[in-house]
Amino acid sequence: MSLGQTLRNRRDATPSPDPVAEGAGAPAPSRRGRPPVRKLSLRTRLRRDGALLLMVLPAVALLVVFAYVPMLGNVIAWQSYSPYTGFVDSPFVGWANFVRVFSNPLFLDAVQNTLVITAFQLVFFFPVPIVLALLLNSIVTPRVRTTIQSIVYLPHFFSWVLVVTVFQQIFGGAGLINQTLREAGLGSGFDLMTNPDTFLVLLTMQSVWKDAGWGIIIFLAALSTVPPEQYEAAAVDGANRWRRMWHVTLPALRPVIILLLILRLGDALTVGFEQLILQRGAVGADVAEVIDTYVYYQGVIYGDWSFAAAAGLVKGVVSLLLVLGANKLAHVFGESGVYRKS
Repeated sequence: MSLGQTLRNRRDATPSPDPVAEGAGAPAPSRRGRPPVRKLSLRTRLRRDGALLLMVLPAVALLVVFAYVPMLGNVIAWQSYSPYTGFVDSPFVGWANFVRVFSNPLFLDAVQNTLVITAFQLVFFFPVPIVLALLLNSIVTPRVRTTIQSIVYLPHFFSWVLVVTVFQQIFGGAGLINQTLREAGLGSGFDLMTNPDTFLVLLTMQSVWKDAGWGIIIFLAALSTVPPEQYEAAAVDGANRWRRMWHVTLPALRPVIILLLILRLGDALTVGFEQLILQRGAVGADVAEVIDTYVYYQGVIYGDWSFAAAAGLVKGVVSLLLVLGANKLAHVFGESGVYRKS
């Protein structure tokens, strides 16, 4: 019998609690026999929750002013907008800007670069926090675990300017590695920061160094909810460390992994504006131009506001569809995902 089947048999064999023995008295009446629940009026609920609503009101106001009101500006995607005439007096052009978006080869190249970077980081960056969390969870000493976790989490607070600067000082043409090779007489042609062929590797290294610590905290929090009895039962059944990880640890992480994967897919068309725009000039737009940088240059630098708004709106719609599709796929596999219909 497999370890998974053994654990399920143990769980199924556990006797259900006796309501009489627990002092609950007779079994609860059926749903059909329950008295109807009287709904409170809106005035009563406002009086009861008035203090809570008052405390959350500033956050809601900030969200409305800075998130929802600016959405009204998307109307310029259907206009020939000029900041001198305003969106009220700018003429409507229908879907002409969207036709320009889908027929522009530079925009299609930016979409391709965005998807390539997302797919590469999904394979080589997304599993890194999971592996590190599993390794840290296997450390018995809490002090050592906390120290390592703090060191790994510290770069999360660094800005991308500082991260790129640190990598430049190490992997650049005048960096530490190139100087060491020059002193050893092994040449001086090493420059990872300006090499378009290795730009994907460079981006992933920077993302791992900066943000892997944040993912470790999330997965360690999920691992802390696993009852120790499950590990003890698996050890009694003869499971070694790897089988306990496969049958106990990974199933506990599965809901968190699926949730973060859904959010990552929804954010697939956003791959780090600051990180890329800081290094776009060093490696060239052929490999570093993504949707966000393309929209920035078209709208802010070149002043084609309507075209940039149409491109940004297309990105937002596609991102929404990715979140909905990934969440539906999570429901198919029996997970809650981001939300679940009641």
